[in-house]
Amino acid sequence: MSLTRLTLRDFRNHAATRLEGMRAFNVLVGENGAGKTNVLEAISLLAPGRGLRRAQPAEMAGREGPGGFAIAAEMEDGAVQIGTATSPDAPGRRSVRINGAEGPAARLAEWLSITWLTPAMDRIFAESAGSRRRFLDRLVLARDPGHARNATRYETALRERNRLLGEVTEPDPLWLDGIEAQMAETGAAMAAARTELVADLSRVLETVPDQPFARPSLRYASEVPPDADGLRAMLREGRRRDRAAGRSLIGPHRDDLAVLLAAKNAPAADCSTGEQKAMLIAIVLAHAGLTAGERPRLLLLDEIAAHLDPVRRGALFERLATSGAQVWMTGTEMAPFAQIAGESAIWSVRDGAVFAQ
Repeated sequence: MSLTRLTLRDFRNHAATRLEGMRAFNVLVGENGAGKTNVLEAISLLAPGRGLRRAQPAEMAGREGPGGFAIAAEMEDGAVQIGTATSPDAPGRRSVRINGAEGPAARLAEWLSITWLTPAMDRIFAESAGSRRRFLDRLVLARDPGHARNATRYETALRERNRLLGEVTEPDPLWLDGIEAQMAETGAAMAAARTELVADLSRVLETVPDQPFARPSLRYASEVPPDADGLRAMLREGRRRDRAAGRSLIGPHRDDLAVLLAAKNAPAADCSTGEQKAMLIAIVLAHAGLTAGERPRLLLLDEIAAHLDPVRRGALFERLATSGAQVWMTGTEMAPFAQIAGESAIWSVRDGAVFAQ
């Protein structure tokens, strides 16, 4: 299955946009600011989380509309319908509907596997560990729908523990025991899922050449014990230290994805911007080969082809063609996509309006 229809209403600069006739390759072409990335962002909101821009719901409502937005998608010509929306009465709350029934956003992961690359991610290896954790969690979620529930429960318990530790009075040890039990259960599951994915990615990456995309070496940098009991004990033992710090200093929320350029054994953060982008592409391509399954898989690649030379573009398109995913790409001109034009659905985007070519 894959997307066969997408409808946007009052979403950023798209007042009323409908796309149909999707294919394995889908290309959106238009000038900067025309609304190409807005389409990708809308698709990314069909997965748990805040989408590829990590924007607040109120920021995404169209300026000319009443204050809310709606995104609806169909798979297999309407056999499955999913959507997300906000209303003018509650612009900060995003609702989700699956086949007509409202449900939690975490359930979206049961229907679609979505990953993306954007120009803003090109320096992810030089940014904070939080950026890399979010990237890693997105890759895990694309393969394991249960990861969203674990992450949500862990974050809820983490916030509550931090709140209690920050209070003037000593928190109730029994109350902390209950919170830490939830953190330990979900945190250990999160760390295990991340560890498994990094190991699987590493096995794939070991089989690919250093070119045309720079081959990365990956390691999950974590202090989290491999079992819930071990993490629960560490949380309990660290209460006084964490109370002094005002936050929890152990857990999967502190972990990192360590990346080296294999050919040079150099940290990714010390490599050139081009090498970092090439490693990022290599990771996403390796991941695409791991996520085969019953759920439709979507790859959203914003401005991916513009800065690649013809050899790398050709290699990218060849790998994408065998990935089994429905691929969405954007660009300011059609020339970089000439090689796949005959097998692509192509749309021209102008001022929030989309026209099939």
